[in-house]
Amino acid sequence: MKKSMVTYTLLFLALSSFAHTNPVPLTANTFDGMWGLEIESGGVGWLHVHEDQGFLDAELLWIGGSVLPVSHVYLADENTLVVTRTYEAKKSENRTHTVTMTLRIKKSGDTLEGTMTAPKWNGSGETETKFIGKRMPTMPERPDLSKVDLGKSVNLFNGKNLNGWRLIDPESKSAFEVVDGVLVNDPVQPDHGAHISYGNLRTEKEYGDFNLKLEVNVPEGSNSGVYLRGLYEVQVVDSYGKPLDSHNMGAVYSRITPNEAAEKPAGEWQSMDITLVDRHVTVVLNNKKIIDNEPVYGPTGGAISADVLAPGPIYLQGDHGKVSYRNIVLTTIN
Repeated sequence: MKKSMVTYTLLFLALSSFAHTNPVPLTANTFDGMWGLEIESGGVGWLHVHEDQGFLDAELLWIGGSVLPVSHVYLADENTLVVTRTYEAKKSENRTHTVTMTLRIKKSGDTLEGTMTAPKWNGSGETETKFIGKRMPTMPERPDLSKVDLGKSVNLFNGKNLNGWRLIDPESKSAFEVVDGVLVNDPVQPDHGAHISYGNLRTEKEYGDFNLKLEVNVPEGSNSGVYLRGLYEVQVVDSYGKPLDSHNMGAVYSRITPNEAAEKPAGEWQSMDITLVDRHVTVVLNNKKIIDNEPVYGPTGGAISADVLAPGPIYLQGDHGKVSYRNIVLTTIN
């Protein structure tokens, strides 16, 4: 028995030594960098692969939610990257499962092709979702905003109707209406019956770089968002009195944390002054600059495109909670 244990121990050490001395070399990792993902379901993702601390690591955005560290990432071979992410699924009052999403990704030049597999909720089989990825363009230098050439200003909301706006998904239900000159979104769910899928409202026109000014009123506990070019969500939420966080009022959702808290209490009108130039964002909330010309390295959850160079709409999140907008004015930047 003792001899057998010694034999197994030596074999284990030999295999461990081989595994540690013959890995796929990190220098073979051509996946390094940031990738915009277009997902076949119509969603958008973002993947950042790096070796900043001497080991392979990554952060992932998958359709919605936040940019989060992955559970694990490894090179199966020099042209195959495997990424896993886990999340908790509460099945009952006393049972929670850890669900694993697995992305297997192949690379050809600056293009990725991959599949994401995950178990179905009922445990009978799995889902498979295909996606493609493109390497993100290099981030430009921080622009000199004092030299910005302002163009024409346009009032995006006329205070009378929703002319110039439409739902992103025409199959969804709209909770937006004009009440006493104010654009109000109130996505009420029924006490009984099926959940209603409310839609997000976007401008008919699309824009490049711009300055956007608006006023917003957020009731207690409510939540919404203003998307810049359909890519970057500036958070609209009742976060008064909370510690600084990348999910607070005026933050670029899960990407840029405000440098100070400038929220007003719930139910008060608040002003937002947002500038987007060369993929850098400045946010002035209630006359305080809380984000100062900071780079945004990729889309946020809920983005409608992974193309960070293309023009896009302003869109207002409509599926979370009640919120009101007024005085929405966009000034183009040439």
